[in-house]
Amino acid sequence: MLETVLASHSILVKVFLGFLVAGLLIPVLTAKNPLGFKKASLIYTFTFQGIATMIAFVGVIAMFMADLPMTVSIYIMVAVWAVMMYIEIKKYKVIKVSNTEHPETHKLLKGAFYKISVIQILLVVIMVVLMVLNAKGTISI
Repeated sequence: MLETVLASHSILVKVFLGFLVAGLLIPVLTAKNPLGFKKASLIYTFTFQGIATMIAFVGVIAMFMADLPMTVSIYIMVAVWAVMMYIEIKKYKVIKVSNTEHPETHKLLKGAFYKISVIQILLVVIMVVLMVLNAKGTISI
């Protein structure tokens, strides 16, 4: 049963990574439609939060099922989750209250969306690499 939960956690992380990569298309697809950019950002943020929360929930279930103690790797995962949620919420709030009808503002927000998405992808990739290395015994965290 624990293997199934851990596999679910792993699959959700991969789906999330794919979602983040696909999210890089939002600024491109809404390049000439500022209102579409706001709407796409809303949908993206809600989906982001949903998937990230599923990952955290399945991780907590696995931790309690295996009766695992709080280790450094778990603290790192919690910190990465919290940072990513904070960044995403702040990003959406800025997009929501800004005047995207102004071309320069829209361009600035698209650039920020792209940069933040790349940072989030890097956070997930680094966490995955750390956990794989930890599972193989290459590093101990």
